[in-house]
Amino acid sequence: MKKVRIGVLGGYRGTSMINYCKRSDHAEVVAICDKSKEILDAQKSAAEGLDITFYERFDDFLNHDMDAVVLANYANEHAPFAIAAMKKGLHVFSEVLPCQTMKEAVELIETCEETKVVYAYGENYCYMPATTEMKKLYRKGEIGEFEYGECEYIHNCEPIWHSITYGEENHWRNNMYSTFYCTHSLGPIIHMTGLRPISVTGFEGTNNERNLRGGSKAGQFGIEMVTLENGGIVKSIHGGLYKNSIWYSVYGEKGRMECGREIPGTGHIYKLYINRDDESGAYNTAKADAYEPKSEIEADVSGFGHGGSDFYSMYHFINRILGDEDADIIDVYEALDMFLPGMFAYRSVLNGGMPMEIPNLRDKAVRDKWRNDTACTDKKAAGDMLLPTFSKGTPEIDKSVYEKMAKMWEDECNRKEGYIKAALNQSSKK
Repeated sequence: MKKVRIGVLGGYRGTSMINYCKRSDHAEVVAICDKSKEILDAQKSAAEGLDITFYERFDDFLNHDMDAVVLANYANEHAPFAIAAMKKGLHVFSEVLPCQTMKEAVELIETCEETKVVYAYGENYCYMPATTEMKKLYRKGEIGEFEYGECEYIHNCEPIWHSITYGEENHWRNNMYSTFYCTHSLGPIIHMTGLRPISVTGFEGTNNERNLRGGSKAGQFGIEMVTLENGGIVKSIHGGLYKNSIWYSVYGEKGRMECGREIPGTGHIYKLYINRDDESGAYNTAKADAYEPKSEIEADVSGFGHGGSDFYSMYHFINRILGDEDADIIDVYEALDMFLPGMFAYRSVLNGGMPMEIPNLRDKAVRDKWRNDTACTDKKAAGDMLLPTFSKGTPEIDKSVYEKMAKMWEDECNRKEGYIKAALNQSSKK
C-alpha cells in the first residue's frame, strides 16, 4: 500500500499525529517543523532510525518533498499556514481552529476550491465513540428529523493554565473571546446532522477571579443559541466553569439520544443512551437502549487521546487522500459551519444580545461582503478592527500574574527533567 508522506508543523500537539503515522501502514512522517529547538531535539530522539527531516523555519519545511501537512501550531494561526500549504499542492489536516477572521475564512475556502486538495478539519470530538454512533444513527433516521440539541465542553483549565500558556501575556488563550473555541461543543452536532447554522444569539459569562488570576482576559464561558437551516435549535456551552463536562444530547421528531455524563458509572463519551419510537406519534413502540458503541474500524487506538478520536480523525484524512470518497472527514465548509457560530455569537454579545445571521460562505456572492473583515481579538490579524476580549472591555492584568504563570511552568519543566518532556507529556492539549 502506498504511504502518504506527512509533514507535521508543531511537534508539541503534533505528537499524536506523529505517533499515528509511526503505527500506520498507509502514512509516514517525513518532516517535522517547530520553532522550539528543544522540541525538535526531543522529536529527533524519538525518531531514531526513521528518515525524518527537521526544520525550524516553515518556509523551508514547506519545500520538503511530501504529500500532506498536519497543522498543529497555535489555534489562532492555522489559516495562513493552511493556505500556504494548499497553494503548494499539499493536502491539509488542520487542527482546531480553522481561522480567526472572516477574511481568512473567505481565503481558506477559495484556496480549497482553486487547488482541489483535501482539506480536513481535526475536530476530534466528532470521532469519539458516542458521537460517532450518534451520527450513524441520526443518518439512518433512528430519531427522525433534528428538533433540538444541547452540547457542552466544560474544561476548568486553571490547574494547567501555566502549562498551556507558559506565562505568555500574548498567548492566544489569554486573548481569545468567550465564544471563540466553540467547535468541541457544537462540532459533533453539526457533523451528525449535516445541517447548516443560519443564525445565532450569544451570551458571555463574567470575567471572574478564576480567569484573572491565570491571566485570561475573556469571559468565563460562552453560550451560542444556534438556529439550524431546518428550524432546529442548538444550545452550545463551553468554557471554564468549575467542574468539567463533555456531553451531547439530541432530540428528533421520534426520539432522543445522548452520551453519558462525566460522572462515575455513566460511561461518559464511551456510552450511548437512546429512546425512540418506530415513527412519530407511535407512542406504544418505544425502544430504549444503553450500550457502549463499537467502532466499525478495526484498530488499536490505545494511547491516542480524546477517547481514541485522535486516531480516527487522522485515519479518515489519510484514506480520503488515497481516494476513499466515503472517508469521514470534515471539509472546509463544515469546519466553518462549526466555527462561525462562535464568531458571530461574540458579535451578538457586543451588540447587546442581538441575533446575528451566519454567512453562508458556500455562496460566492456572499463572500465579497466579508473578504476584508479582520475583526478579532488578535492584534496582529485585526489591524484597525481589533475587538475587546470581553464585552465590557479588555481587562488590564498586572504583569506579575504572567510572571507567576511563567515561574510555575518553569518549575514544572524542571520537575519533569526539562521543558520538552513536559511539553510532550501535554501533547494531547492544544
